[in-house]
Amino acid sequence: MKNINKLAVAAGIISLSACTAIDVKPISKENKVSHICIQENPKVIIRDFLPAIENILQIHLITSDVYTGKVPEDCEYKMTYVAFQKWDFVTYMTDAEVRVYKQGKQIGYGQYHLRGGGGLSLMKWSGAKSKMTPVMEELLAELK
Repeated sequence: MKNINKLAVAAGIISLSACTAIDVKPISKENKVSHICIQENPKVIIRDFLPAIENILQIHLITSDVYTGKVPEDCEYKMTYVAFQKWDFVTYMTDAEVRVYKQGKQIGYGQYHLRGGGGLSLMKWSGAKSKMTPVMEELLAELK
């Protein structure tokens, strides 16, 4: 019986450590963001990441264009991103970060972090959209 209790406590600790953490500095309402140019990051190989970000922006009535190389001259707002993944039977996203700039100055930041690599949580295998929606919602909250 003692071993079962110890096992239950250990499982509880592991599941609590598998929580997610987000850190967001929202874009202030002074910024009238209706279009964002997103700098493509070819190092991010998470297939659904960029489509998820663009979809969330669309929900907030913000259009976007993805570009490579130099920022197009007509882009007032620019977004950069990184995302990382781990392997546990299949790959899954563990960390991501988006930054929004206005004319070269950072005006917003959002970070997703899966604590402990997800541990035993089955939620670690959910897609980029479900993981990034809370981050993006908070990032864009003041623009409504």
